[in-house]
Amino acid sequence: MNSYLERLYNGIVKENPTFILMLGMCPTLAVTTSAFNGLGMGLSTLAVLVVSNLIISALRNVIPDKVRIPAYIVIVASLVTVVQLLIQAYIPALYDALGIYIPLIVVNCIILGRAEAYASKNPPLLAGFDGIGMGLGFTIALTCMGFFRELIGAGTVFSGTSFAYSLPKIYEPISIFVLAPGAFLVLALIIAFLNAMNIENNGNKKVDGCGRSCGTCKKAPTCDKAARR
Repeated sequence: MNSYLERLYNGIVKENPTFILMLGMCPTLAVTTSAFNGLGMGLSTLAVLVVSNLIISALRNVIPDKVRIPAYIVIVASLVTVVQLLIQAYIPALYDALGIYIPLIVVNCIILGRAEAYASKNPPLLAGFDGIGMGLGFTIALTCMGFFRELIGAGTVFSGTSFAYSLPKIYEPISIFVLAPGAFLVLALIIAFLNAMNIENNGNKKVDGCGRSCGTCKKAPTCDKAARR
């Protein structure tokens, strides 16, 4: 597979940051009360992730190793400020809905993790595609969660937009799905579905010679990480 396409596939499917790597749980659980909110947070993170990967990759031979993490945070914080101001100016409804979670993109472990693990070790174009893949994977995950939570909990999808859809009035919304517990329920159901489809994630990785999930395996605390499939 082409290296650039592989980075896209990796971020969207193979190492989806939400459903496979289990990263960025705070915004995932907090802002997905609607599909619009999930899409907005996902695209905001995507923009920051792509540009920060490009900048960090381009400066990877310039930034001293001892101060690389503070340098990454300064770069990401600057980009998040730009995104926050743009959303506040042009999409105020989304800005009001996301609130404090926009500035918290600065410390999103997906962004800092990709900066440290990939962007700082690879050329800018590959790093950019890695950011696109991871950002799209995060956006798809948040939009899916917001879609199901809004549909089940409010009987609508993308309410307040030109793409709004409402279920027939005969449907009685289950309001718990738009509350905090609903986020855990929907995430648990999606992860259970992935497990049922035998799609590997960080919670069900197998250990050679064990045959059971790491979450229940007695060997997990002492097993060799290299043995994990």
